[in-house]
Amino acid sequence: MDDPMNVLAPEHRLLRIGDTWRGAASGATFTVEDPATGKAIAEVADAGAADGLAALDAASTAMADWAATPPRQRSELLTATYRALIGRSEEVARLITLEMGKPLAEARAEVAYGAEFFRWFAEEAVRVEGRYSTAPGGGCRILTVPKPVGPCVFVTPWNFPLAMGARKIAPALAAGCTTITKPAALTPLTMLLLARIMQEAGVPPGVVNVVTTKRAGEVVSALLSDRRTRKLSFTGSTEVGRGLLRQAADNVLRTSMELGGNAALIVCADADLDVAVDGAMVAKMRNIGESCIAANRIYVEEPVREDFTARFAARMAALSMGHGLDDGVDVGALIDEPAVAKVGELVADAVDRGARVLVGGRRPDGPGWFYPPTVLVDVPEDARMLTEEIFGPVAPIVSFTSDDEVMAKANDTEYGLAGYVFTRDLQRAIRFAEGLETGMLGVNRGLISDPSAPFGGVKQSGIGKEGSHEGILEYLDFTYAAIDLP
Repeated sequence: MDDPMNVLAPEHRLLRIGDTWRGAASGATFTVEDPATGKAIAEVADAGAADGLAALDAASTAMADWAATPPRQRSELLTATYRALIGRSEEVARLITLEMGKPLAEARAEVAYGAEFFRWFAEEAVRVEGRYSTAPGGGCRILTVPKPVGPCVFVTPWNFPLAMGARKIAPALAAGCTTITKPAALTPLTMLLLARIMQEAGVPPGVVNVVTTKRAGEVVSALLSDRRTRKLSFTGSTEVGRGLLRQAADNVLRTSMELGGNAALIVCADADLDVAVDGAMVAKMRNIGESCIAANRIYVEEPVREDFTARFAARMAALSMGHGLDDGVDVGALIDEPAVAKVGELVADAVDRGARVLVGGRRPDGPGWFYPPTVLVDVPEDARMLTEEIFGPVAPIVSFTSDDEVMAKANDTEYGLAGYVFTRDLQRAIRFAEGLETGMLGVNRGLISDPSAPFGGVKQSGIGKEGSHEGILEYLDFTYAAIDLP
């Protein structure tokens, strides 16, 4: 196994502000741990409000020049970042595994996924367009001019420490915005490495700033209270998102919010069960279940309930658990002790209410924050795991007997991020697509994330879209000019 202290050079465990790597003004640091062992892997700078505002100074100073940089030049810098990430995939992936816990194969997949945002938005950078037209009533011409919104503040989560930052930074830079990223304190190292890679790729100082901190409230509040900040993008829980929206309202900031989920995965009696089981494994176990779009509730139509459950449980039981850097590991450690405790509480609550555990259900002894792949059946409707985001490798299975019944159950949540349907009936699939209250739907597939598709939810799962053409529009304002021309 790698010596983790050699993965990221000490000078790059500091704050990236403007053209320098510097410590926190207070000199404070905090420890990053390997969740598979609980051991320290690095000390990083612990920023305060003054450091956050220094990053905003740098982003504001760089804003005019970056906005005026030709789109082709911005595109080429994003392409250079894409190529560097692909070329250094193994290095980045190992760092992701060390600080987040996911198996190395999944970390490699995250690098490929995150890098793709830089390639996609390199292509979008040169396709930002305005509009010129004749007013319907005549007498003037209508000109719309796209402009970058300004300095952007990004608050990113720990579960995809590269991809969630890439999904925000790439479109912002493509549009001509400068950025300040506050990565999760549990996984700051990957974002610091990305900042170094972008620096080496030639991205100018002040365009990409990274501020690591365990005092997120203090730092982010200072940034959102400053009138120079013009955009906030956050990925995380709905509860935290609500609080950030309240703060953003004071300066009427543009916001993009990718919040919590409670995805229903629906297996119809006419589904191809091989496809359904494969899809359910991906939708549930990708990223150890620590994903906002993970299948949180699995509904199976009664005629195929026993068959699907037996196949799915067997697949879950066959997964191996261990350190993400070890060969043959399918399931790594959860992010920290509170994550394991919450998953355990949800399982205990369901069992207390009458659910039965078919696979897993008991935390193993030993170091690290591990919880085994777990399958429960006979889960009652009042079980907490059917209403709360599980964020772990636990799958509750519930039967249904009609489309109307399962549609109502799937929609009975404040969330509306993602859903999954398995059926061979095209008309049935379309009815679910139209009836389910979600921003995204996987039909006969468990993997729906794609940089070329608009990612985002409805209801209390968020505001705005990331990825696709829609993603760059989140970072653009449009000036309308009425030109007199009788």
